[in-house]
Amino acid sequence: MDKLTYLSNADSSYIDGLYQAYRQDPNSVDFGWQKFFEGFEFGQGAEAVSIDTENVSEHALKEINVLNMIHGYRDRGHLFTHTNPVRERRKYYPGKELETFGLSEADMDTVFNAGIEVGLGPAKLRDIRQLIEDTYCRSIGAEFKYIRNPEKIKWLQGRMEADRNTPSYSAEQKKRILQKLNRAVVFESFLGTKFLGQKRFSLEGAESLIPALDSVMEKGADLGLQEFMIGMAHRGRLNVLANIMGKPYKTILSEFEGKMYKEEDPELKFGGDVKYHLGYSSDITTDKGKHIHLSLAPNPSHLETVDPIVEGMVRSKIDMKYDGDSSKIAPILIHGDAAIAGQGVVYEVTQMSKLDGYKTGGTIHIVINNQVGFTTNYKDARSGTYCTDVAKITSSPVFHVNGDDAEAVVYAINLAVEYRQKYKTDVFIDLLCYRRYGHNEADEPKFTQPLLYKLIEKHANPKEVYAKKLIDEGSIDTSYAKEVEKEFKDYLQSQLDASKAVENLEEEVPMFGGAWKGLRPAKRADIFQTTETKVSDTVFKELAIQITSLPKDKKFFRKISKLFEDRAAMIGKDAYDWAMGELMAYATLLNDGKRVRISGQDVQRGTFSHRHAVLTLEDSEEKYVPLANVKGGDKFSIYNSLLSEYGVLGFEYGYASANPQALTVWEAQFGDFYNGAQIIVDQYLSSAETKWKRSNGLVMMLPHGMEGQGPEHSSGRIERFLELCANDNMIIANCTTPANYFHLLRRQLVRDFRKPLIVFTPKSLLRHPKVVSKQADFTKVNFQEVIDDTAVKAASVKRVLFCSGKIYYDLLEKQQADKRKDVAIVRIEQLYPAPVEQLQAIHKKYNKASEFIWVQEENENMGAWPYYCRTFRKSDIEFTDVISRKESGSPATGYMKQHIAQQETIINKAFE
Repeated sequence: MDKLTYLSNADSSYIDGLYQAYRQDPNSVDFGWQKFFEGFEFGQGAEAVSIDTENVSEHALKEINVLNMIHGYRDRGHLFTHTNPVRERRKYYPGKELETFGLSEADMDTVFNAGIEVGLGPAKLRDIRQLIEDTYCRSIGAEFKYIRNPEKIKWLQGRMEADRNTPSYSAEQKKRILQKLNRAVVFESFLGTKFLGQKRFSLEGAESLIPALDSVMEKGADLGLQEFMIGMAHRGRLNVLANIMGKPYKTILSEFEGKMYKEEDPELKFGGDVKYHLGYSSDITTDKGKHIHLSLAPNPSHLETVDPIVEGMVRSKIDMKYDGDSSKIAPILIHGDAAIAGQGVVYEVTQMSKLDGYKTGGTIHIVINNQVGFTTNYKDARSGTYCTDVAKITSSPVFHVNGDDAEAVVYAINLAVEYRQKYKTDVFIDLLCYRRYGHNEADEPKFTQPLLYKLIEKHANPKEVYAKKLIDEGSIDTSYAKEVEKEFKDYLQSQLDASKAVENLEEEVPMFGGAWKGLRPAKRADIFQTTETKVSDTVFKELAIQITSLPKDKKFFRKISKLFEDRAAMIGKDAYDWAMGELMAYATLLNDGKRVRISGQDVQRGTFSHRHAVLTLEDSEEKYVPLANVKGGDKFSIYNSLLSEYGVLGFEYGYASANPQALTVWEAQFGDFYNGAQIIVDQYLSSAETKWKRSNGLVMMLPHGMEGQGPEHSSGRIERFLELCANDNMIIANCTTPANYFHLLRRQLVRDFRKPLIVFTPKSLLRHPKVVSKQADFTKVNFQEVIDDTAVKAASVKRVLFCSGKIYYDLLEKQQADKRKDVAIVRIEQLYPAPVEQLQAIHKKYNKASEFIWVQEENENMGAWPYYCRTFRKSDIEFTDVISRKESGSPATGYMKQHIAQQETIINKAFE
């Protein structure tokens, strides 16, 4: 028996209509359809239905073939589009010929009821095919059939098929598109002419990005958006700054002239960055009088690094400024084709897009698809068909658009914004274009792409292509196109003339405005000024009781109940452990009206089961958060992150940069793991103040300590952070008491300036009986950069041991066991900025001592020693020796016996 398989479309209105008619009167439909529907309940069948074709008429079978054709175009039409402006697309099989769907030219004038499916009603095959050809195979190719939500599919199909993906714009709208294209094209050619050979990473070949972004602002404002946060790498950045953000042309031209920004205070050590890395913000008014705030985040050459930063900034503003409403602000990420396909952080950020801790209501992704990465051809740049294949992870629609068809580009981006606002998910625009010159303007692309660049040389720019289209259709005349070009060129020349008179550039977007108002840059004198971080005894005790009390009507695991009983007992014993010190820091900050946000792998419980900030009830998935029940507890958020360091650390840095009044914390599962996010540390945490005048108060918690757990669970790489330290750019701390940790965390928000804090936190010390603090340590004193030895008399001391972190307790145990009063142990709690004056005072105090020794458990080429050795050499506080593990290329041994022997050697040698 013959069988014909119909690949059903979940929302097929045609089949549904036939079935409803059949149910009312079986004789109202063709005999073949009667046989088809017998025993089949529509909507309950499988994805593929086998049909007995013995008694089905030929026409009925062809109706199914027409439906298959419509489905085929929707599903694979993007493979057969005219989206590449400079070369032929690759061939894909099977194709879209009529024969592919069991149809032929003889059927073209036959009327098929399947036309209902695309909104035509009963129509000739010729008309049905033309509609879907126009919709899915012209300048826009749409990928969306993998979306698992029938409503979204239906909405996209309805919108695109109704318009045939062919925009209809008024004469004024067309002129606006042309004017934006003109500005984009002329700006680049002007820079290329006036500053020959200077790098600018031009937009040439992809200038349709500018009218696209312009339209995003207009459309977005109509849909309720009040703010856009943009992240992009260097290609086209200057054009976006000038023609979208509104950065004055005179300023950009002055930067090309080599003018520097006025140094407000030489002590701040501003080094600057190349012009195509800088950020900007501005306020614009749309044609309809609506106000939009625009921000372009600064970005290093590490291409996609800015993605998580932007997402974090947007989420921060959603939480802080828009009361959780993501429809008021949207992130726009502009990628290169090679970067979006090749950089792993893109995948991380995409995976974050729907997670509670990181979602921002959907991102508009625009890919400037140059079809080449530096000198790498697209065939060598990815394995997937498209550079945007990462979109499929989140079932996000992708629109592939011909960059030479400016109207199609504007149409697609408007559809993308509408989709984002309606469904709160990501959407991707693959802007197929080309790069007219090499990677930079001094590069010769013909070295590696000779055939491609022969085509590009002869190819008209997007403005010329669009102007010709408008002239041909009678929307403008030739003189109009020439007039707008000359007018803008003359304006740029006037701005260049004005730039020559500029001596020093003035900062147009100061750092300390908006959310940063009231804060200021830090000066050297501020760093060691005592900050009042202590709280009153009454407040401390009240909050301690609140966060250790569990509700009686909820059933918790027995171990959790016992843990909280033990915490409550700490109040009476006046001995608070590490977890209580940390949680009390959060509670007191919340009580002060601040926001606290923590994320990282397993942070709710804590990798070492010490924190338990979120409790899960025994008999359900219900969560209980003790800190949410204190005053201000609604501003406490703590999220277990996806298994990502790079993306999540970048996100939290962005969050902290947009809201300096929040304590934003990222905790590594083990300190060693932060190096998966080394780029964020290097390009943002350590250098942003120097490069971009952008402060940040992010806290990084890195569990650190040599405990015989092997190379990857021992060292947070203190040495790497210290080698990045200069000009008081960061705070590096390794505390030994819960109270000092409490004050360190509170100090982040109590000061009127912000610095990143990298704090090396303990593992075994979390439950060490000696690692406790009294209430007075929280309420009577502030943070101590150095903690001296109170158990010895200075006059009796012959050797002073300086150390930091966990090893202190090993040294203390030996000192007490041997009753050594001639050896003092001094803890340096803040490694950087180095507490020079306090160390000088220590040296002066122990003037009878002949040895001042640095002791660390890390290898000699690691830990704090390399920095302290370099910093204090030939000074009055130079160390006489170092005691540590031997130099090594690996942070720690994997053998417990060897670890114990090494540790004993260090401790014994310290007291020899």
